[in-house]
Amino acid sequence: MESVLDLLRQTVTSPWVYLLIFALTAVDAVVPMVPGEAAVITAAVLATSGDPDVVAVIASAAIGAVVGDHVSYAIGRSGGARRLSRFPEESRRRASSEWARRAVERHGGLILTTARYLPGGRTAVTLTMGAVRYPLRSFLLFDTIAGVTWALYNVLLGYFGGLAFERDPLRGVLVGLGLSVGVTVLIEAVRRARHRARHRMSTRR
Repeated sequence: MESVLDLLRQTVTSPWVYLLIFALTAVDAVVPMVPGEAAVITAAVLATSGDPDVVAVIASAAIGAVVGDHVSYAIGRSGGARRLSRFPEESRRRASSEWARRAVERHGGLILTTARYLPGGRTAVTLTMGAVRYPLRSFLLFDTIAGVTWALYNVLLGYFGGLAFERDPLRGVLVGLGLSVGVTVLIEAVRRARHRARHRMSTRR
């Protein structure tokens, strides 16, 4: 246990830690299996001792998240738009793409900020927004809000977990990760419940 904690401390006290956080959160936006959130929470737990700097952790995570989301958006815009235009007019895929276009035009900001808290959801949403050519200026605005709030949320989870378990930082990391997973599951459960409720209402009509 001590060796794991010593390894974590050595990693987060390195001057390269901010670049590592940036890289992990950027790649995590495109490849959800990358542990971007875990890296941010871990750094925040150990930031209670003063190193790394908690503000720099927030900035690195937020910038990485926004850059990664824009890469995903660009992938969707370059390849997805062409694929959508090739779907036959009466096909189900064309109908789905048109529905997605209308949804992001009406509620794009809300969808984007909410999806940032769902590892797989944020990648799907940013790819879709690129594919349906959601305005880049609006995407940048809402994605910046999403990235900053997401970074603050994860850092606060880790930081207060570190304060609560000051003598056992590893437990603080585990508690922070557990809370993050719990909130993600809760958001997804609410989203699915609302989707089922809307589906029931539409079928009754």
